[in-house]
Amino acid sequence: MKRTIIFITIILVLIIAAPARDLLLKNGVLYTFDRGILKGFDLLILQGRIAAIGKNLPNKNKVAEIDLKGKHVIPGIIDSHNHIGISGGVNEVSENITPEVKMEYHINPDDTNIYYSLSGGVTMNHAMHGSANPIGGENFVFKLKWGKTIEEMMEKRTLRTLKMALGENPKRVSDRFPNSRMGVFYAIERAYNDALLYKKEWDTYRRKLNRTKKKDRYKLIPPKKNYRLEALLDTLAGKMVIRCHSYRAEETLGLIRLAKKIGFKVAAFEHIHQAYRIADELKANDIGISIFIDVWNYKVEASEFSPFGLRLLYEKGVEISINSDTTEIMRRLYMEAGKMRRYAGMNDLDALKTITLNPARMLGAAGFTGSLKKGYDADLAVFDGHPLSSMSKCMLTLIEGEIYFDRLKDKNAGLKSKKVEQRKNQKKPKNEAPKVAAQRINKSFAGVQGAVFQKSPLVAEGK
Repeated sequence: MKRTIIFITIILVLIIAAPARDLLLKNGVLYTFDRGILKGFDLLILQGRIAAIGKNLPNKNKVAEIDLKGKHVIPGIIDSHNHIGISGGVNEVSENITPEVKMEYHINPDDTNIYYSLSGGVTMNHAMHGSANPIGGENFVFKLKWGKTIEEMMEKRTLRTLKMALGENPKRVSDRFPNSRMGVFYAIERAYNDALLYKKEWDTYRRKLNRTKKKDRYKLIPPKKNYRLEALLDTLAGKMVIRCHSYRAEETLGLIRLAKKIGFKVAAFEHIHQAYRIADELKANDIGISIFIDVWNYKVEASEFSPFGLRLLYEKGVEISINSDTTEIMRRLYMEAGKMRRYAGMNDLDALKTITLNPARMLGAAGFTGSLKKGYDADLAVFDGHPLSSMSKCMLTLIEGEIYFDRLKDKNAGLKSKKVEQRKNQKKPKNEAPKVAAQRINKSFAGVQGAVFQKSPLVAEGK
């Protein structure tokens, strides 16, 4: 009996101590991808998930309510390519092939950029290895649960992704092979050939093991474990997909051919400024792109770009996601998505998909986030105006039902704007200097010159 009482007490304490993940948001404008834009609708959150979407939903569970009063609710924004929270460098440049390194081991949960990104409605981030290596490290997906441990932030339901890089970045690292674009491809192919030989050794060992009696198995010596090659084999087994940094069309096509030859899956190309030149090939191979909107010409291979090429990609059906690659753009990704209406001719919902549903699909997360849908994680952002407008502000950011950013409760939010307004409203004292200067000039000039200055309207008005 005592044990039962103690057990119930512990459960009650845990329930009381647990964060509030039940909420009813009322009278909002909801942006859904399966039902369109719903005006004046409610959204019920229970246990961190979307339980219902409808008009005048009853509050049977007596959860906390927030009247949105016509504010706009979108799925939480997902940045498909960023490096926030990564301390100690994003590249392992000591060698050119390093798929064994993992970004998750040095994410700093106290990085203030996580909170700044929440202020722009971002709820999930794809933290990537840099682009110094033909094959870099394993990337890391986490939700921006500010104030939580990295174990609580990490998102294990997504695909594992491995960073590759082509072009200028991997070939310009000094004192190391490769130093040419063709060398980059050779390094990748050689690494996979090594992995296949490694697999053959293990397959041979396992066959011998199965044929050997149990009492004699200790006599067999297994091949040496190689975590680098194990990681590459994971991509061949479909346990991990490739996210490849690329700019030029011919190199991108080269990796598509190499992927087919070797057998790994490219989920998306990063940046890819010349994507519009190979739209048909990207679509045919079911490869998405993670791209900037109107940032280019910052290096040679980034010069051949036009944001209007995004229209061709959109019309061809290539899946597009927008990435920031910087903390500044990350907190205003919703504005970047708004540009897709102009450059790509997208409607509001398709533009919104480029920062929500599309990156979720590329990360294998579209089954639980990226949409406002019953049963999905309650990852969402509330804006005071149209969610693609540069004039709008994110008011609330929720992750799995918890509020991680509330603009009205943040003492620093809008502080700079208030100070600017105060300075504008302050009455400036009249500047007497021009009038005094004019009087001094008048005294120093006699006759006609003095008369001219006295008749000048600027002098008369003291300007």
